[in-house]
Amino acid sequence: MSRVEVRKTHKLFIGGAFPRSESGRTYEVTDTNGTFIANVAQASRKDARDAVLAARSAFAKWSTATAYNRGQVLYRIAEVMEGRREQFIAEIEQGEGVSTKKAANQLDAAIDRWVWYAGWADKYAQLIGNTNPVAGPYFNFSIPDPTGVVAAVAPQDQSILGLTSVIAPVIVTGNSCVVMPSPVHPIPAITLAECLATSDVPGGVVNVLTGAPAEVMPWLAEHADVNALDLTGIVDESVATELERQAAGTVKRVRQPKPGADWYATPTLSRIRAFTEIKTVWHPIGA
Repeated sequence: MSRVEVRKTHKLFIGGAFPRSESGRTYEVTDTNGTFIANVAQASRKDARDAVLAARSAFAKWSTATAYNRGQVLYRIAEVMEGRREQFIAEIEQGEGVSTKKAANQLDAAIDRWVWYAGWADKYAQLIGNTNPVAGPYFNFSIPDPTGVVAAVAPQDQSILGLTSVIAPVIVTGNSCVVMPSPVHPIPAITLAECLATSDVPGGVVNVLTGAPAEVMPWLAEHADVNALDLTGIVDESVATELERQAAGTVKRVRQPKPGADWYATPTLSRIRAFTEIKTVWHPIGA
């Protein structure tokens, strides 16, 4: 007797939990041959609002955690992903239509990327910050602080490596985020959410909204409690420009997309720097 296929309907990841979309909508994800893979929740504006609330609630505790602790948490994500290696490889291979070797290479690069950013958690401040020479008996320090809640769109290709390259530099400095993965290849992002939920990442630090960025991002761009946008995954330049215009109403930082980015290249501190603010502190000498 043959088994009945158990078809999956994947949910969103908000506040450390996996709710269905409040709209009840889903969409089908297929492989490169058009074969059904799974149903995936399609996020609505209400889901985005819930995700922003979760991210804001998580920000206070996460941003005040020690840099060493945040590095430990990011490293733990890499450990959990390594434990689900075969699942990730199968999902990348099926969804993107690449060979097992290429899928494994992408996963290895993603895991290594988490480790790379984990190592910078307690070091980036020394490079981005500074001790400034001033006239008078004072110390003057420039110290990087996290920006706050960041709404991001992951690249459309390189489903797990691109997603990791967007999330890791945002949260390593103490930001929280709402991220929209590739709508075409969202399954590895959902598996990553499961890894986040079973690692040491506090609920709400990372929130994953599957669905159409064209529907959700304009609302996030105008949301007063979102402090920055990462438009990496927006492929239409005019759309990115319009989102930046909408973000200007609440004075957000916006990182514009750079087409043709090589996600396998060694990263720099530019993504970390993009979502930090420089705080200047004066302290009298001898006090």
